[in-house]
Amino acid sequence: MKRFKNIIVNGAENIPMAMDVFYKEQKPQPVVIYAHGFNGFKDWGAFDLIAGQFAEAGFCFIKFNFSHSGTTPENPEVFTDMEAYGNNNYTKELEDLQTIVEWSLSNNNPHRNSIDRSKIFLLGHSRGGGIVLLKAAEEKRIRAVATWASVAQCKTPWGSWPEEKIRQWKIAGVEYYTNSRTKQQLPLYYQLYEDYEKNKERLDIMAAVKRLSIPILICHGTIDEAVPVSSAYALHHANDRSELFLLEADHVFGRKHPWTQDELPAAMQSVVTKTIEFFKAN
Repeated sequence: MKRFKNIIVNGAENIPMAMDVFYKEQKPQPVVIYAHGFNGFKDWGAFDLIAGQFAEAGFCFIKFNFSHSGTTPENPEVFTDMEAYGNNNYTKELEDLQTIVEWSLSNNNPHRNSIDRSKIFLLGHSRGGGIVLLKAAEEKRIRAVATWASVAQCKTPWGSWPEEKIRQWKIAGVEYYTNSRTKQQLPLYYQLYEDYEKNKERLDIMAAVKRLSIPILICHGTIDEAVPVSSAYALHHANDRSELFLLEADHVFGRKHPWTQDELPAAMQSVVTKTIEFFKAN
């Protein structure tokens, strides 16, 4: 299997993004583009194991770090760029994902001979799930889309905040979010909320799902405390072409970071297997 790690492309505001490409053979094959979630990154929880399974199954698998995730090409697994992190928003992530789609199909892509340009699939976890659903509704070249523990609204992480906290956020211009894994205090500039308010129609995930005419797979854990399973039901009910796959699992399907084992936890393996079967069928 061929693995190419930390290829650099420029994302929103010309900030470099690190990207990985996995494939088994150098022949045209379907491409799966993966978008990570809030406070995630392309290598979270030994994601190379997952990428490898997709490659072995006959896909070209691409994963990347969003330009404003807070990681850098030099430190793709650590949040070091606080200014970029604070200035992240949903429209920038949509721009980044479009950049990866265009790169995949470009003649400048050195791996273009390993991609079947007529078979582009999107996959996203958590907030990344919302991003791929929105992008699939905009980008007509997408063949099918799958989500893992996806949000149903573009309101991460302020969706449950009281009005007073949002008012103080506006006054201060910044609110800090505690990363439960690293304990870092990560800045969220008020522009995140302003960007949502300005682009409400474009960022309406439920409306996007209703418009989709391509196959949709919605995978979710029934004991997910970060994004309740009710989000999966809402997405599924919004489109009768969607398929719902539920299992007893948490938000990350039993993984953690770092993941040092050679095998995925059972729940994650079930989701990977299901997703590969779904993309193969479509």
